[in-house]
Amino acid sequence: MTMDSPVPLDIHPRLPRDRSPGIGCLGAGFIMADCHLVAYRQAGFNPVAIAARRREQAELVAARHQIPRVYDNVRDLLADPQVQIVDIAVPPDLQFDAIRQIVEHPSRQIRGILAQKPLGVDYPQAREIVRLCREAGIVLAVNQNMRYDQAVRGAKSLLRQQVLGEPVLATIDMRAIPHWMPWQERQGWVTLRIMSIHHLDTFRYWFGDPVRVFASVRPDPRTAKRFAHEDGICLYILEYASGLRAASWDDVWAGPAKEGAAAEIGIRFRLEGTTGMARGTIGWPAYPQRSPSTLDFTTVNQGQRWFTPRWNEVWFPDAFAGPMAQLLCALEEGTPPEISGEDNLHTMALVDACYRSAREHRAVELDEILQDASPSV
Repeated sequence: MTMDSPVPLDIHPRLPRDRSPGIGCLGAGFIMADCHLVAYRQAGFNPVAIAARRREQAELVAARHQIPRVYDNVRDLLADPQVQIVDIAVPPDLQFDAIRQIVEHPSRQIRGILAQKPLGVDYPQAREIVRLCREAGIVLAVNQNMRYDQAVRGAKSLLRQQVLGEPVLATIDMRAIPHWMPWQERQGWVTLRIMSIHHLDTFRYWFGDPVRVFASVRPDPRTAKRFAHEDGICLYILEYASGLRAASWDDVWAGPAKEGAAAEIGIRFRLEGTTGMARGTIGWPAYPQRSPSTLDFTTVNQGQRWFTPRWNEVWFPDAFAGPMAQLLCALEEGTPPEISGEDNLHTMALVDACYRSAREHRAVELDEILQDASPSV
């Protein structure tokens, strides 16, 4: 690591003192096998059991990550007396039922849930999930893992220390071709709930809640050949009461790179303030190659130079320790998680606001969604 910076940058998650609470893993797909469990072992966390729809897949993942017990379903997983935390990595439309089974299970030993993003299928369902966990006395955290990308956290450090002054303009420019999951076809989702939710949550992490959003979407020509959808290429502008504007271009077409043209793939962000500016890249599109995200910044107080701190850690998989760490810290200290279910409701509402804005061709205030109990999609 080379920390070329005149101020300290907090790029790593805070870890709990006690890393022994037993984690029950629900799901055995890529995110669990190649991200969660890799990061948990690196951090010294304690996965003790796993269950998945296909037992043979769960057994393979258990053997790979030295997880001692494999179960056929969530009910059997919850009966394991060593499981205190459930780490849920199942498709969003299956998440509500899994959480309902957890809160209704008679054992009452589950202290915490880490739920994958998106938290259910829309804001109303997410709100019901939060209610169920609150009434059951279970601490709910959400795996909005981009908050733990090292460059995203470094940028937050600059903002927290007011190195950039008052924020004026923030942008994220994503040109990437993700690997879509089969379950997306039954939802008809492409970008807003799967990719844009990372950027919307990151803007909230950096700056708090916007007043309103204006979104425009169109289908991705490549994915449209597989299934019908509306939210392929997504453009949106967030308006803040302070005057700050934040905008993202989430382009999952990224040109005909898979059809024979040359590719230009990457994610860049830029933060402009009254006394400084930061720019960065997100290394995720290069996965499985380890490509650390980057952060450069300059300020009026340090002369006409760019500071270029660098590190070896990467978002996928290293940063996935962060969401579980903040849940363990919350349980240890009796405080809300950094990404609590209550906090994440505002991210889910912002995604729903983008859908409504795109369909109605108007700006939508966040409060419209927060005060509306009806499903948006």
